[in-house]
Amino acid sequence: MSKISATIITYNEEKSIGECIDSLKSVADEIIVVDSFSNDSTKQICLSKGVRFVEHPFKNYIEQKNYALSLTSFDHIICLDADEQLSDELKESILSIKESWPSEAYKMNRLSKYGGKWIRHGNWYPDRQLRLWNKKMGGWGGKNPHESLVFKIRIKPMQLSGDILHEAYSDSSEAMNKMQSYSEIFSREYAGKVSSSVFKIIVHSSFTFFKSYVIKRGVFDGFEGLMVAVAEANHTFYKYAKLYEANRRLADEKRASQKKD
Repeated sequence: MSKISATIITYNEEKSIGECIDSLKSVADEIIVVDSFSNDSTKQICLSKGVRFVEHPFKNYIEQKNYALSLTSFDHIICLDADEQLSDELKESILSIKESWPSEAYKMNRLSKYGGKWIRHGNWYPDRQLRLWNKKMGGWGGKNPHESLVFKIRIKPMQLSGDILHEAYSDSSEAMNKMQSYSEIFSREYAGKVSSSVFKIIVHSSFTFFKSYVIKRGVFDGFEGLMVAVAEANHTFYKYAKLYEANRRLADEKRASQKKD
């Protein structure tokens, strides 16, 4: 039977890292946590769980996850965020394919929680994630803050039964803080590379809300479904608004430089 390495990157994750690690123990043969110097009890919790704990400076999500990948001993990798854990059904699915590995990559649904309620509609579900793969086939790439797996050859992932259980946001304050952080990273990553406009800001953010709340039936998740749709619309609004501001600053700097010349 082939063995599995599990990777997790952390920073101040004392609230959830213990459950994340515990959920991996039945399927992973080693668990590696790469921490960017947490100042809470994350390190102590991880060490008490017997995982390999490595501290490494954080530059961006892609580089940190690839660094964690470089530390693994086995070819098959499962990667979770610290606020995620495997459902019992998903554990069974992984154990069943661990015998023969019918594919080089595996997708699984992610079920996220907002304000203590599991969100089963809108843009949040099924939210398919590719988190289990053969590292010989590829690693982390894409664009920060939304990294993705990039493979050397074309691969058709196999869908597994069960969910990644994701403790997303406890309330609107936590959601907005995270959305502001992600939109800031987006604007830095794409400034000068992708255009934005007032029209894009309005249309993209409006459609994001409509898609999540109406088309994908977020309305059936009650108040929490409304808050998820609003949070996603806000994220879209701010990432394009901040990109618009960043592009204007770059344009102003370019004009000022040309005048000096």
